[in-house]
Amino acid sequence: MQPGAAAAMEPAPGPQEKYQLITRNLQEVLGEDKLMAILKERELKIYWGTATTGKPHVAYFVPMSKIADFLKAGCEVTILFADLHAYLDNMKAPWELLELRTRYYEHVIKAMLESIGVPLEKLKFVRGTDYQLSKEYTLDVYRLSSVVTQHDAKKAGAEVVKQVEHPLLSGLLYPGLQALDEEYLKVDAQFGGVDQRKIFTFAEKYLPSLGYAKRIHLMNPMVPGLTGSKMSSSEEDSKIDLLDRKEDVKKKLKKAFCEPGNVENNGVLSFIKHVLFPLKSEFVVLREEKWGGNKTYTAYEALEKDFAEQVVHPGDLKNSVEVALNKLLDPIREKFNCPELKKLSSAAYPTPSKAKPGEKATKNSEPEDVVPSRLDIRVGKVISVEKVWGEGRNLPTW
Repeated sequence: MQPGAAAAMEPAPGPQEKYQLITRNLQEVLGEDKLMAILKERELKIYWGTATTGKPHVAYFVPMSKIADFLKAGCEVTILFADLHAYLDNMKAPWELLELRTRYYEHVIKAMLESIGVPLEKLKFVRGTDYQLSKEYTLDVYRLSSVVTQHDAKKAGAEVVKQVEHPLLSGLLYPGLQALDEEYLKVDAQFGGVDQRKIFTFAEKYLPSLGYAKRIHLMNPMVPGLTGSKMSSSEEDSKIDLLDRKEDVKKKLKKAFCEPGNVENNGVLSFIKHVLFPLKSEFVVLREEKWGGNKTYTAYEALEKDFAEQVVHPGDLKNSVEVALNKLLDPIREKFNCPELKKLSSAAYPTPSKAKPGEKATKNSEPEDVVPSRLDIRVGKVISVEKVWGEGRNLPTW
């Protein structure tokens, strides 16, 4: 048998199987009928865009794992590095750093995809400024601005564009550009977080007024973040960076909010559900023999049930996620351990100068980031310590 012949003999997934892969773990789909109709005819063309602002961190594995699902379903996937969007969003990426940050994003997103086994040759990578400065696109921006109300533009960007006391005009342009991207990238669907729903419905309302088709919109839930409700790039302790050392990952995960039996807003469980399970179809809880030994879960629901019933200890859950997460981060750390990428990282994200007492930060200081997922591993105040789980397993009461 020729190499690869066995894979070729596997039956291709049918429209229903493709639909299940594309939509699993999503919170909402706008245009389900159209999605199924396309899958019966041909492969779906989809894009995911990311504004090149603050450093991507572990929350970005959530959309990456969905991109893996899209490719398994045979979709044609485009990844947009939205550099112009990054500048328009209250100058989250200052113009002088735009090119450097876009290059950093290209390297780190590709490294993440390789880490989870996504073949890069099946993806198309595009920069926003590759086409958004063209005569045709610029004219469409003006055409769109002639029909969009200020109210609708502001409302569309409310959950995505940084909200400030005196908003810039650029923030009103942002939703229109994201809508036009669907037409200029020639896709059937756009994928993003549910926080982008208002931009998606804005696109559905206004693209037809320019004579363009209404697209399908696929939305991830806002996954509670691994460290902090917003995982802000400006707060080092609130996020796990892709290049953090193993000891830093351990330290930050230790602080994560993971209350015994609490499955709500639990970033550790959410990371397992939205990243580790889709990638591996299983998760192994690592623990000492005296606590029952290792246990392999092949369904997330079973793990959640055991955690809710306190069969799985929060400490064991964190330790197991730490091991699995470091396996994903190791190849990324290795790739960025070369002088060229170390230099790029430092240049794209220079250490911000500390403001003097009483002095306000400048407009180009590193802003709080809006991220594709918000893991919430909160750090609480220890009120009391009670002995549970048998001898030797003391847990704080939060």
